[in-house]
Amino acid sequence: MKITVCAIIAALGIGISTPIMAEEVGKIGVDWVGNDILIEAVHDHEIEGVTCHLAYFDRGFFDRLSKGNWFEDPSNSSIACRVTGPVTMGDISLGKGGEEVFKEGRSFLWKKLVVKRIYDKTNNTLIYLSHTREVADGSAKMSISTVPLYGVEVSWSDKYWPNGKPE
Repeated sequence: MKITVCAIIAALGIGISTPIMAEEVGKIGVDWVGNDILIEAVHDHEIEGVTCHLAYFDRGFFDRLSKGNWFEDPSNSSIACRVTGPVTMGDISLGKGGEEVFKEGRSFLWKKLVVKRIYDKTNNTLIYLSHTREVADGSAKMSISTVPLYGVEVSWSDKYWPNGKPE
């Protein structure tokens, strides 16, 4: 049985910038060495009707060649989330630590761009935080977006919330 390098990389989950549940909707060139700002639509897998747009820097080939750091992209990102359709709440965490909605590799092995969702029950608001997670040196660079659910018709899935909205 033959195992390819791509199969090993896929099995280990260390794909080079392969988006999970995201769709590229924009790409802006920022200089002559091929650096770009990518904009992706990220759909929350547990909440229908909410879409986040995530923007981040993607280094080009010539920039990597000139700086010698082949396998790493900057930690900068920006996020904006909005209601884009009827909202249905699925199996979401109500804890203060929230849960991961999206993750994408920003270096060959250790750095990940992450989007976490937190439900602020008191203010009836979804909070989305984009940040970079690293094994040893976490980054203080982050971006936050909130989706207030006041004035929005929200259904709480009977499958997960038989008593409706949690109080």
